[in-house]
Amino acid sequence: MKKNIIEELKSRNLIIQISNKKNILKYIKKKNISIYCGFDPTYKSLHIGHLIPILTLKRFQNYGYKIIILIGKFTTLIGDPSFQNKKRKKYNKNKINKFSKNIIKQIKKIIPNKIKIIKNNKWFKNMKINFFLKNLCNHFIVNKMLNKKTIKNKNILNKKGINFKELSYPILQSYDFLYLFNKKKTIIQIGGSDQWGNIISGINLINKINKKKSFGITLPLIINKNGKKYSKSDKNTIWLDDKKTTPYEFYQFWLNIENNKVYDYLKQLTWIKIKKIKNIIKNKNIKKLKKILAKKITKIVHGKKNIKNIKYVINFYFNKKKNITIKKLKKIFNFKIPKIKLKNNIKKLKNILLLLKISKTKSQANKLIHYSSIKINYKLINNINYKIKKKDKYFNKFTIIQKGKKNFFLIKWI
Repeated sequence: MKKNIIEELKSRNLIIQISNKKNILKYIKKKNISIYCGFDPTYKSLHIGHLIPILTLKRFQNYGYKIIILIGKFTTLIGDPSFQNKKRKKYNKNKINKFSKNIIKQIKKIIPNKIKIIKNNKWFKNMKINFFLKNLCNHFIVNKMLNKKTIKNKNILNKKGINFKELSYPILQSYDFLYLFNKKKTIIQIGGSDQWGNIISGINLINKINKKKSFGITLPLIINKNGKKYSKSDKNTIWLDDKKTTPYEFYQFWLNIENNKVYDYLKQLTWIKIKKIKNIIKNKNIKKLKKILAKKITKIVHGKKNIKNIKYVINFYFNKKKNITIKKLKKIFNFKIPKIKLKNNIKKLKNILLLLKISKTKSQANKLIHYSSIKINYKLINNINYKIKKKDKYFNKFTIIQKGKKNFFLIKWI
């Protein structure tokens, strides 16, 4: 017997919280309903933290449901106060428009078919202040809003507290749900587990105004090694933009995740059937499992062609025979890998490490060199004053810089 979508999500450990479990099973039998997830265009790229909600929408689509991507062009001007612990950046309309185009392009690459994109400035730009105050604000109690964990957290970290503009964010997001409920038959909102409060606010608003049921599902967050969710302010964020994180780096990230996360990520981020995943787990070692995971996710985000290129680059860098030719070097330089073009007069290794963004300061560069973390063309360098020589350039044109065992950077001299 075929599973319903809720059973599918449960089997893949994709549900953290779900509202009104009993009734949602009745409503999902109706295929003419739609499901949405919102994305605020606060940066020029999405990151791996957005993959679970995007792929979950795709799962709903595979079961025959209509899916909606809501772009929060208006709410970005306000800013979600949830767990906000840094000074908020200001965004102008030009930046928001540019960021919106970028993230729509990234989402469409993952979900190319039958996807509805809606921007919430469509309804907010003409909203009258009396409607906002009377029809919306009237349904929200300030004391309850301030007692939410997400808001209280900000007040602890920021002594200035929270302004009314930020406090209005959950009200506006709730109206997003109400609008889509009325206009697009959208009865389910999904989001990360940190969005539960905002989702519930929308459900309550629909119930108060329409006297009808709607539902929310929160999903697991992808957590970094420090136990925090990935964000745009994280120094080590893995981006979906291939200019910010190359497909090669993206692939390598999944090869190097913690062993205990592989099983969950295979379930949550790939289309492999659960039964097959269990068989794979039984019969494969952890390295092979990570290769399967890296290949599947990279293919979803960056396409089949990049998988082929990545395999070529890996075989080139890790080939023990080191059969290096000018043709191979030219070929991999054309791929989306960590690379740079440098003028021949740049010679100091520490400066090159800065230009390659291997290190952020000369002091850090010195430490990497001193503690034998840097190789040039596979040869260890531990002289902090080392300068690139002619012998360090393959065919007088290319140099391979290596940090540790797995991080490679290709220089083309001009």
